[in-house]
Amino acid sequence: MVDWSYCPAVELAPEVVSGAWVFRGIRVPVVALFENLEDGVTVNEFVELFTGVNLMHARSVLEHAAKSAWFLTLKILLDQGRPVPLSVHKSDHRVSTCYELG
Repeated sequence: MVDWSYCPAVELAPEVVSGAWVFRGIRVPVVALFENLEDGVTVNEFVELFTGVNLMHARSVLEHAAKSAWFLTLKILLDQGRPVPLSVHKSDHRVSTCYELG
């Protein structure tokens, strides 16, 4: 789950769009960006479609989501502070990093 409270491009206002995270200063929900991207809309097209959202804010949201995903992955890989091997073992192949933690 992404913690949007650290993203300066968005805000949470209970009285706006049923309390959904929205782009700061306008009523466009953050989820609209991701739904449109899933439907094949480019970021530039999204900015054109949703008045008030600018390219800098859309990119900030995407960067925040990417960083959050990275930190979540890292948290999963660390089991109570103990590193685990970064590999997946399958019956006929192996995926690993260039080094494994011991």
